[in-house]
Amino acid sequence: MSITWTETQTRRLNELDAAATVLGKTFEKESLREQAYQKLEKKLVTQLRRRLKEFRKIHMRPALCRLESKLVDVLVNQGFAQVTTPIMMSKGLLKKMSIDDQHPLTSQIYWLDKSKCLRPMLAPHLYFVLVDLLRLWDKPVRIFEVGPCFRKESHGSQHSSEFTMLNLVEMGLPSESREDRIRELGSVIAEAAGIKDYRFETVSSEIYENTIDVQAGKKNIEIGSAAMGPHPLDRPWKINETWIGIGFGLERLLMAAENTRNLAKFGRSLAYLDGIRLNL
Repeated sequence: MSITWTETQTRRLNELDAAATVLGKTFEKESLREQAYQKLEKKLVTQLRRRLKEFRKIHMRPALCRLESKLVDVLVNQGFAQVTTPIMMSKGLLKKMSIDDQHPLTSQIYWLDKSKCLRPMLAPHLYFVLVDLLRLWDKPVRIFEVGPCFRKESHGSQHSSEFTMLNLVEMGLPSESREDRIRELGSVIAEAAGIKDYRFETVSSEIYENTIDVQAGKKNIEIGSAAMGPHPLDRPWKINETWIGIGFGLERLLMAAENTRNLAKFGRSLAYLDGIRLNL
């Protein structure tokens, strides 16, 4: 009879970054499993304590913060201007994105009252800012934002109710260059995050109808999603420009770069620091 790790042991080993080969190990006796678990947990804890010391001496900033800084520098060097918009979002702006009370996304939104919520995406505020910038600046207008978003996502290792988005938008470029530009900028972000194995796939979307998603690695992790216009969603904003926009989840970029499926350790957390479990 093959004996596997207990549920509690499996959860703990996942927390301690045990390799997939270790998690799939089987034993002939429970006593052998217990001996192996005690030895393995001690080894993993020692490794993570060492990583915490290295973090304190070398990095001193979590990977999420380091990645954000790197991507900001990369995009500024590409001619994009950074904007910062409120974390609270009005219901009216969501309606302009076709997200009304009947939309599937509505049930995932953290409502603060009848008219305001924690933003589930960056796009509505970027649209709002672009209305003025298209009037004030020469084209193409290139902007981006990095910041937290909130959704009542389904539970699982690849989802979180609070996550960090990077959205970049370029408006006023030739229509024939849109897909090439998406691939160019998508590659810039993926490679800046340390991801070499990525590809672009066209998929359907609840909001933009069709998007070009960026998938990474053999595990096919979605790290980003791109759309282009003119698009019907532009009409409420009275925008009539050729554009591309790409959104990336920073935690997903980190997850793909480390070739793991545990998203929680890369985000804002009380349990992890720089991807390292603290209850050691």
